[in-house]
Amino acid sequence: MNSQILFVSLALVFIFVAGANATTITIKNNCQRTIWPATLTGDQKPQLSTTGFELAPGATQSVDIPAGTWTGRFWGRDRCSTDASGRFMCATGNCGSGRVECNGLSGALPATLIELTIRGDGGKDFYDVSNVDGFNVPASVAPQGGSGECQQSSCPVNINDACLAELQYKSGNDVVGCLSACTKFNEDRYCCRGAFDKPETCPSTDYSNFFEQKCPQAYSYAYDDKTSTFTCTGSNYLITFCP
Repeated sequence: MNSQILFVSLALVFIFVAGANATTITIKNNCQRTIWPATLTGDQKPQLSTTGFELAPGATQSVDIPAGTWTGRFWGRDRCSTDASGRFMCATGNCGSGRVECNGLSGALPATLIELTIRGDGGKDFYDVSNVDGFNVPASVAPQGGSGECQQSSCPVNINDACLAELQYKSGNDVVGCLSACTKFNEDRYCCRGAFDKPETCPSTDYSNFFEQKCPQAYSYAYDDKTSTFTCTGSNYLITFCP
């Protein structure tokens, strides 16, 4: 084998090994109270090694995304407790499993979502913070290494403090979440469906503009792609609640 063929062979091996590596997602809680992060894997693939856990203030926990293309979401459950029967419940983001682990169930709205596609189109990662399903906890996602633009996406503002009266989601007298217009009113013009299922027919509204003004980097409604989708290649990621 001549040196040129050997070089090409070694390069291919390196690419294969690098592509087979897992991606590590580290979750950090910067909030002043305990948060219960949860995760949901999409595309009918197996769930991650953990689908929910308790995270005390200042604590971190990591989870590995397996090799290959992966799509899923992370969110923070807030104000959680276990009742006398042993059933686990949360004021926001509750997945309804009755346990700390969500086991493939999605979170109740409103919830701030961190959405990730790892090794997607062209081998790139795609990620965002989304308020399309409403807001409950400030959150960010930041690449740790990688190549490309690799910018942080963040919604660091506590939108609950300024939530419009008609969108407020309460636990007792406390505003614990801020509903999106789609979740609150369930109308096609807010949910970008039916006759409003294209960017041309589903422009921003006063409600989505409220979320956009508070967190310009986060998705405010379904077609808010230009300022809200971020890309990176070959990175690990840090998700922070209350960045």
